[in-house]
Amino acid sequence: MSNFESKQSQPKLDRDQGWVVQVYDSNRRLLCVLEPSHGWIFLLGCSLGLLFSVIWINISRYSPPLEPISPTESPKLQVD
Repeated sequence: MSNFESKQSQPKLDRDQGWVVQVYDSNRRLLCVLEPSHGWIFLLGCSLGLLFSVIWINISRYSPPLEPISPTESPKLQVD
């Protein structure tokens, strides 16, 4: 009998099954559910943001500097 009880008490882990995170408030009301697709989309967004920032830094490094306005020129619009 003890052999049967030890096999029954150990849950079988299914490694192909995905994960789900459920967030509850203090009243045990479900607030939100995070699924694997949310994690992949977050990772994709972080990767694209990093890629765009590296490209932006490289483009701005090689762009010509803005020409300063000479102090002798008067401004086009004057407010008194």
